Amino acid sequence: MEQNNWLTAHFESTRGHLQAVAYRMLGSRSEAEDAVQEAWIRLHRSDSDSIDNLSGWLTTVVARVCLDMLRARKAAREDSLDEISVDLPDENTGNQEEKILIANAVGPALLLVLDTLTPAERIAFVLHDLFDLPFDEIAPIIERTEAATRQLASRARRCVRGATMPSKDVARQQQVVAAFMQASRLGNFDALIRLLHPDVVLRADETAIKVSTANKARGAPQFTQEIAGADAVASTLNGSAQGAQLSLVNGLAGATWGMNGKTVVAFCFAVNDGKITAIDIVMDKQVLENFDIQIIGNNTGDNS
Repeated sequence: MEQNNWLTAHFESTRGHLQAVAYRMLGSRSEAEDAVQEAWIRLHRSDSDSIDNLSGWLTTVVARVCLDMLRARKAAREDSLDEISVDLPDENTGNQEEKILIANAVGPALLLVLDTLTPAERIAFVLHDLFDLPFDEIAPIIERTEAATRQLASRARRCVRGATMPSKDVARQQQVVAAFMQASRLGNFDALIRLLHPDVVLRADETAIKVSTANKARGAPQFTQEIAGADAVASTLNGSAQGAQLSLVNGLAGATWGMNGKTVVAFCFAVNDGKITAIDIVMDKQVLENFDIQIIGNNTGDNS
């Protein structure tokens, strides 16, 4: 009984960390909770007396559970998702400031970009770059060599950095986003093009895609999983953004639209050198609940 009480107390003390790890890997709060619960079940089935580092053991188990869930998720939708497999040379982990920006500042866009990675890439990146787990401990989890694990994290890091690395000047981001939302609302196609990077990517989550499809007859912009190129993105958003409010979304410039005081959709922007390089449309309720949203201005008046 005393051993069980100790295990329970220790598990509860690490639950927050385990849920944070699982959420970064899965991008879903409910799935993260399921993964942590599975780790608890496996702990009770194990010989806990033989575990030297219980926190490390639990983190490893959660990572393995998440890996299985990611693989199952990928298999279920393999027909609709392309796997990123560009061969890139290995690189050093980069300076600490850049790692902090990637891990913490990219905010809402990060989870969506992580969803484009292979399961092994995602696990390697999350455990190493976001939670500082060494590669020699990650390698057995994904059943790769240490060198291969380092390579996977490097490839994932480049994908994340290229898609979501934000400008450090949030005020400048806000100006660009405000100009873009204004142009979108007024249907100023030329202004939209000037604000978009030629290789801009617009991504929408599954909820946004379903809602836009259901409201097609009402003139809603039609989203797909990914729309690439300035012309295509401008055409999709031209004449939209009615009632959207300028906001800080996880500390980055963005916009939101809501009803009855609740955020219904978040527009998450990546801005570099005065150009918008990525836009993520987020409507998943569970994801939105985990966003830190601060409304800083209203483009069109009351939208509630």
